[in-house]
Amino acid sequence: MEVISYSSPPCCNFKRRLLVKKHSTRQQVKISLCKKHRILCTRINSRSGSLGFSNKDYPLLKNVYHGKGSRPFNALEGSKNVESKVFSGNYNGYVIGREDEVGSMSETRDSVTKVLIPGLPEESNGERGAPISSCFWEWKPKLNVHYEKSGCENVNSPPLLFLPGFGVGSFHYEKQLKDLGHDYRVWAIDFLGQGMSLPIEDPTSQSNEETISETKDLVWGFGDETEPWASDLAYSMDLWRDQVRYFVEEVIGEPVYIVGNSLGGFVALYFAACNPQLVKGVTLLNATPFWGFLPNPIRSPRLARIFSWSGTFPLPESVRKLTEFVWQKISDPESIADILKQVYADHSTNVDKVFSRILETTQHPAAAASFASIMFAPQGELSFREALSRCHMSNVPICLMYGKEDPWVKPVWGLQVKKEVPDAPYYEISPAGHCPHDEVPEVVNYLLRGWIKNQESQGSVALPLLDEMENIQDSITKNLEFVREGSSKSVIVRFFGSRFSLWNRMESYFKSRFGKLETKSR
Repeated sequence: MEVISYSSPPCCNFKRRLLVKKHSTRQQVKISLCKKHRILCTRINSRSGSLGFSNKDYPLLKNVYHGKGSRPFNALEGSKNVESKVFSGNYNGYVIGREDEVGSMSETRDSVTKVLIPGLPEESNGERGAPISSCFWEWKPKLNVHYEKSGCENVNSPPLLFLPGFGVGSFHYEKQLKDLGHDYRVWAIDFLGQGMSLPIEDPTSQSNEETISETKDLVWGFGDETEPWASDLAYSMDLWRDQVRYFVEEVIGEPVYIVGNSLGGFVALYFAACNPQLVKGVTLLNATPFWGFLPNPIRSPRLARIFSWSGTFPLPESVRKLTEFVWQKISDPESIADILKQVYADHSTNVDKVFSRILETTQHPAAAASFASIMFAPQGELSFREALSRCHMSNVPICLMYGKEDPWVKPVWGLQVKKEVPDAPYYEISPAGHCPHDEVPEVVNYLLRGWIKNQESQGSVALPLLDEMENIQDSITKNLEFVREGSSKSVIVRFFGSRFSLWNRMESYFKSRFGKLETKSR
């Protein structure tokens, strides 16, 4: 056991004392913050991707598929014309769909300029990704925020914070942490109620002793009374906005470049709109433009009073039955695999780790009730469009990166955002679905690096895909090529300039279609 004292310039601006307990396979670090917040960190195994926690370290992760020894599972069993399987053993072989499906999504690249970009660090080539540490930060009593970080030694580089989509967590940004961690200080967090930021205790209690003995450790949040620490707890947009704010202030300690995918994109924009002084720039990755069904009590108090329940604990009896039914369906491994197949455009993408980590989360005793709380929590005080407008008025830099083949957030949504902030660079990536950062991380990381360099240089460095001093006002298309696992891959990226409009795109689309018809008729 050794005590280390340091000023911690890499990760934050607060003096701390670290209590380091050395183990044979990992190193656990407890950081005592000056504001009574606690942080527990451990290094992630770079090969297996595991956190190195035993059941004693994190007792809630048990009875899940942990790799070797797990039974094989056919994720798409019963689906027609599909040959994919989940191999729960080492999780090295799960792909969604067949490799021959990928070719059908490719576009003609002969007339498009080719750009060679770096691939990800690969151990097979002697390259090593930046080491990733997994940490827990105690924000409030019983509410521990899990996050991962890398690159803290890059003291002179700007900090990046990644926010995940619904149903996933910081693990979804592993490819950014390993790659961008070589150049920047990088953090990725789990929203409260998701991933490994689920509560460490049941937010409710049972009044009946017989019921207590029957349901103990099975499901949480279905009790009769709310525990004091969980009073008014609801996993809402406002809670996540505040979670991000305090994380930036107390853990990172300085303004950040914030990147969000899907739900995380909305939260990133909402946070930036309310706290522009803490933001250096926002990047939206297929950001969902809406979240929540019930009215916000601050924005619409009269309307909110009509609804007797808004995501707090315990769950009402009627909601419990609905939650049990829905949760049984969506937490089924086959359902998880089907969803992944929907959102990844390139069905050769290996999503083994994503599948296994989502599956782990569904085994947590608080998962079902947390899902219900998220679904019934009220909307944020600002709509997506209002948050976008505030960021624009506050001169918060915005960058847009959208997968073209997203079945949920269609390209039209990203182009609507572009219409509201015409000066924001917009990159349309194809083939790529709802999660371009995981599907084509080489492209997203390349674009992120270029955009951040452009911002840090105050525009003296050109935006990615643009030549020096080049000012593209309409659009350009380029073919980005890179090497992955020894094979060459390519992706079409289209950049939209400041004068781009939906009408211009429709016009060019019809011209190209009619041009092809005329050529065929000749």
